[in-house]
Amino acid sequence: MSLLMASVLITAPMSVLNSPEKSVILSNNPVQQSTQNNLSQVVSPAEITPPEFVQPDITTSSAIKNKYENILRKSRDKIQFISSPNLPKLKDTQPVTEVVQNQENTEELSQSPHLSDSDNPMSQVTSVSQFQDVEPSDWAFGALQSLVERYGCIAGYADGNYLGNRSISRYEFAAGLNACLEKINDAIANNKINTVNNEDLVLLQRLQGEFKAELQQLHQRVEAVENRTTELQSNQFSTTTRLFGQAIFSVQGTNSPDVDLFPRDGVPERQGKTNLTFTSSAQLTLATSFTGQDLLLTGLSAGNLGSNASLLSTNMGRLGFESNTDNNLVISDLSYRFLASKNLGIVVGTAGVNPINTFRGISPLEGSSDGAISLFGQRNPILSIGNGSGGIGFDWQISDRISLQGVYSAEIPSFPGDSKQGGLFGGRYTAGAQLSLAPTNNIDVGVHYLYSHSPDGLLGGGIGDSQLISPFADPTAFNTQAIGASVAWRINPNLQLGGWGGFTSSKSSHLSGSVETTNWMVFAAFPNLLRPGNLGGVLVGQPPKITSSTLPDGFNFPNFSDGGTAGGRNDTSIHVEVFYRTQLSENIALTPGLFVIFNPDHNSANDALIVGTLRATFRF
Repeated sequence: MSLLMASVLITAPMSVLNSPEKSVILSNNPVQQSTQNNLSQVVSPAEITPPEFVQPDITTSSAIKNKYENILRKSRDKIQFISSPNLPKLKDTQPVTEVVQNQENTEELSQSPHLSDSDNPMSQVTSVSQFQDVEPSDWAFGALQSLVERYGCIAGYADGNYLGNRSISRYEFAAGLNACLEKINDAIANNKINTVNNEDLVLLQRLQGEFKAELQQLHQRVEAVENRTTELQSNQFSTTTRLFGQAIFSVQGTNSPDVDLFPRDGVPERQGKTNLTFTSSAQLTLATSFTGQDLLLTGLSAGNLGSNASLLSTNMGRLGFESNTDNNLVISDLSYRFLASKNLGIVVGTAGVNPINTFRGISPLEGSSDGAISLFGQRNPILSIGNGSGGIGFDWQISDRISLQGVYSAEIPSFPGDSKQGGLFGGRYTAGAQLSLAPTNNIDVGVHYLYSHSPDGLLGGGIGDSQLISPFADPTAFNTQAIGASVAWRINPNLQLGGWGGFTSSKSSHLSGSVETTNWMVFAAFPNLLRPGNLGGVLVGQPPKITSSTLPDGFNFPNFSDGGTAGGRNDTSIHVEVFYRTQLSENIALTPGLFVIFNPDHNSANDALIVGTLRATFRF
């Protein structure tokens, strides 16, 4: 498959969606909430961690086919003999593009722990001569070559020659002899050959006797392949669908910082506090291909790790692998991806279609199960604006080094009620594009632009200053334009540097003035740290911060506790994070991590917030 399918249509890695964090400062006005009471039963799609895929090596053949066709590759690579009823074609039971790490399956059947001694060629060796190659000077060599010339029973090599003047192994020779025997028998049965002279019959019988052991082993190996293939086909889940799963166990906790919730006098009024918790989440993904050039993703998720924002009076301590469904099974992804042309891919779906899953990932630390532990450390926060779920997107591979992605996504596209709260073109929605560049083989750049509509003054990013107006003001619709860029530089296989920056400008539909925010992050990634497959990460950045708010008095959020006058945040929060993912096995990873927020909620009167976690990831 093309790079288009590899990097976009499969959306690897798929990462946690950011939930729209409600203000930690609650309003007495019920309309101020991001959803109406009649939406309370709707699980926000961004509260769910969608199923994640392993970094893919895209191939056009299935792992099953590779594994069992390699069994006969030893004899088939050099002798392209004609197919026969005893050598059935192995049906490719997996046409869908692979979305798991491609593993080479070059082991011989004799190495399989499931085979008996009778399947092992070495168990049939009765003479030292059976280890010897067949030389061009041997009688058998010339005998088979004469049969090939008279009956055309072996296709030969690509240049039209068979054997030539080199020695071959007895098993390679036996494979050619078997093909010749079947070709002659088939020709006689179908009256394609009128007579076979007695000398040739005697020659065939002699060859069969000389290579009896090798022919028996060849037939046993073919029979074993047929039996294993039949067993796989009878027990396989589906000929068009593959199942992938992931489970996360985590332990997390925070300190108990003093919080200045109403920043007028710089005196903390309350204390943030969370218990040490042990939580879990699980995701199952069904990847279905109908043509080999498409992919239907069906994701099912359940979990019990929710946001700690309400307990800490800030959303800056959120984790990147939150999945809060109260352990109820929900559909986290239902999207169909296909190629409209060689270089253009389309994705459409009711869940799992948003900028995060449509734009090509730039940061090597992205991934809710195996990347940074914090939500802010996952990616540029402007990509989460609008909290989109369902819609349509595309990926256009313009050239080898340039591609363009675009998406339109609505937060609750299935909601049939008030158009101000939901629907395909109502409620919160986002349209955006990303220009992905690879100026060199070691540098990746993504330039982002998004336009988003919010019915209630919440950006829906879920981190930092995502609330645009005072909690004491009437809800107001805002239109936001966001621009940003992300970059990653692979200095060597064990060190990558990068970062991102973002800017938003929001204007109210009914008020004068605007609200502007900025965010930035720099990071260092250490792949294969201490051991191949491990990953270390260090991140330092500023969560989204309102730098300017010029709305009418009473509506500005930074000074909401002091009359809502115009102005931006006076202080700046700094996010510092370290984590280390150790790969215990191919399917199990353990990630301890810690991050500290200095001046949480952009308020120097607040104590530093410390969040620690231990994340265990199981993939199957």
